Amino acid sequence: MKIEVVTLFPRMIAGALEFGIVGRAIGRGLLCVGTEDPRAHAADVHRTVDDRPYGGGPGMVMKPGPLLAAIRAAHARLPAGSVRLYLSAQGRPFSQELARELAALPGLLLVAGRYEGVDERVVELGIDGEVSVGDYVLSGGELPALLVIDALARLLPGALGDERSSEEDSFAQGLLEGPHYTRPEVFEGRAVPAVLLSGDHAAIRRWRLARAVERTRVRRPDLLARTPLTGEAQRALQELLRGGETS
Repeated sequence: MKIEVVTLFPRMIAGALEFGIVGRAIGRGLLCVGTEDPRAHAADVHRTVDDRPYGGGPGMVMKPGPLLAAIRAAHARLPAGSVRLYLSAQGRPFSQELARELAALPGLLLVAGRYEGVDERVVELGIDGEVSVGDYVLSGGELPALLVIDALARLLPGALGDERSSEEDSFAQGLLEGPHYTRPEVFEGRAVPAVLLSGDHAAIRRWRLARAVERTRVRRPDLLARTPLTGEAQRALQELLRGGETS
């Protein structure tokens, strides 16, 4: 998959791509991430990319000329069918479902804004959609862009050591993940649940599903309200609601 990021801070993007699963995906040739700096397209000697907003108000706004030129230059390097997304508080909430949709694309362009925002004409002329990573304020779109890249990298075939990892992640099936345990078997008086030591894979699967349902019900009931559960998950939920034993 090919991704381009339009950003005033290319080194901020490049530096974060060296590590973990994203770095491994790039090293294996599964993912390629490039950057384009709007400053390279500024017409003046000071490489100005922002100006005061019309109508007054605080802060500065990214100028349409350099930003749109950067978007067009980066988009020209992407394969046909690539989508241009602006990381914005007004956008569609980023989710695992959206990550799967984007990972299926041949390419993706992410626009990381700065200051108070970008000139609206950039959105009208050079953007296909907007994406929000949450209801909070950040200084720019670089961290959201890295978040999106990380989520997509995990979905690329061959990026993970075990492909089951992405299938069992939180939100992959509409549920939070259940608890995890590793050695030692007993730590500060707390033992690993006996079922995980039993070798009974069917029982372990049922236990993990019940715990995932339980954790989702307590911590994120909104997920259960909007996500159709499988028959097995529904049985686990009913068992919990009846006060059944899940340990």
